[in-house]
Amino acid sequence: MTNRKSLTEYVSAFTHSLMHLGITDVVISPGSRSTPLAYACMKQEGLTVYRQIDERSAAYFALGMAKASGNPVMLLCTSGTAAANYFPAIVEAYYARVPLLVVTADRPHELREVGAPQAINQINLFGSHVKWATDLPIPEDNNLLEFLARHLHRSVAMAKTEPKGPVHLNVPFREPLRIDFDQPFESRGEMMHFTGEFKLNQETETFLQGLLQKEQGLLVVGEMTAPMPQEFWQFIEDLQWPVLADPLSNLRANVKLEHQHLIIDSYDAILKSEAFKAAMAPEVVIRIGPQPVSKPLTLFLAAVKPKTYVVFDESAMMRDAQSVVTHHIQSAAKGLWQLPVKTRENNAYTAKWQQASELYWQLMEQHCEQELDEGVLAKLLFDELDECHLVVSSSMPIRDLDTYFQTTDRDVVVYANRGANGIDGVVSTAFGVQAAAKRPTYLLIGDLSFLHDMNGLIASKMQETDLTIVVMNNDGGGIFSYLPQSEEERYFEDLFGTPTGMNFEDAARMYDTEYSSAKTKEELVQALRTPKQKAIKIIEVFTDRQQNVKVHRKLWNRLSEELSK
Repeated sequence: MTNRKSLTEYVSAFTHSLMHLGITDVVISPGSRSTPLAYACMKQEGLTVYRQIDERSAAYFALGMAKASGNPVMLLCTSGTAAANYFPAIVEAYYARVPLLVVTADRPHELREVGAPQAINQINLFGSHVKWATDLPIPEDNNLLEFLARHLHRSVAMAKTEPKGPVHLNVPFREPLRIDFDQPFESRGEMMHFTGEFKLNQETETFLQGLLQKEQGLLVVGEMTAPMPQEFWQFIEDLQWPVLADPLSNLRANVKLEHQHLIIDSYDAILKSEAFKAAMAPEVVIRIGPQPVSKPLTLFLAAVKPKTYVVFDESAMMRDAQSVVTHHIQSAAKGLWQLPVKTRENNAYTAKWQQASELYWQLMEQHCEQELDEGVLAKLLFDELDECHLVVSSSMPIRDLDTYFQTTDRDVVVYANRGANGIDGVVSTAFGVQAAAKRPTYLLIGDLSFLHDMNGLIASKMQETDLTIVVMNNDGGGIFSYLPQSEEERYFEDLFGTPTGMNFEDAARMYDTEYSSAKTKEELVQALRTPKQKAIKIIEVFTDRQQNVKVHRKLWNRLSEELSK
């Protein structure tokens, strides 16, 4: 058998197996050594190929797609430092539990560690930040096809199994790298894979039913992507506990009016009040999903140390940075709301949370009428959104989302990269989310985060998209102004403020995107409501870091004063 025939059969088996395993999306960066697989992906019916020149941006694009779709996305690049540029997104995917199939082409074994060009040590390149890694054999023998199919089966199954995450396949190819496009292929080596679900046993059900009788309980919901079923809403209505909904829980949007009273969306602000915290220690906490974004909530629970703190997690991996969790239930959370609950008419403990939350939003309305800062402008954006996806960057945008995003019945689905909480790759993540969602998407991002991944805008040149980017330009690292290091003035601006003096109008022109700017509430609303003329629209909002801190703290102080009464 010729090399070309063997290579063709191998890469055809590769892509055919991916289709059989439910992989439909592939993100490719150009390069020579990956040529055979790139050709096969383009040729394979049923695979949708997305292209991105920059490997770091490509990896975040795939991450965004996998987050929004819930299905593994394949990444493909050539050998050398191209593969190393995947690393930041792989770290995020690992800690955020996002399934990725990372495929790196490589030199054959005889060209490794001998000074060959574009050859680095790619074996276990991503270390402990992937769930599994393997170095596949060189495709020179068609007897390898069954072996290949089973390794792909294992890879996809591991990526999709809790905790979900990235897997790495290193694939060496020997030259010549051409395949025969006319060569037919018959599938072989596929196998069926079935998975079951964790189910609560009788002992666990009895334990939980005892907890649900308590009145002074909190239900904390962290990041969730799938919408909650109707039985969840009936469960919380019967339970009558406060539901502390992280902004990434997607329990603050698409919420029917009759359920909104139980969603406490202001806990990050009201838990800054010492008087309120002192009166609101819970007997029981049940958490679904990862720890929420809110630092005040984290500090509150660490301080009160609830006697019973239960976490539902389908993985055996414990997510408890403060060491306050008392019970870890390795199960899908739906087992909780399938339990029978005695219906309560009201709950005094819940009423106190609701009254504090109502007070907060009354003060917020006055605050937004009287003040102007980054948070107020972010709230204007949130209030304008409907029938769309929203991606928010780490640093200040995610915290403004927590503070200013009020529960609504509008159709908004929210995403962010909170695995490693980095600010890199956010633009590309938003493009990936939009590609999977197939509907208008908005990105809220700061100026430094935007600079980190401005190259991600290249994606708009290679596939259709619909993205509006709102850049909060406070000329530097805004979040550091809220931290203790801001009190040391001597080196603060050099090390943390890092002003660049840049604006992005010229960048918008370079990438052929629509551009507008805003400094006032009226200008931002007008920019948001003006219909887009191009696939990408950048709205640059200019704010002042010092003013942002001053206005934020004014809101928090006023709320604390009112709550102390």
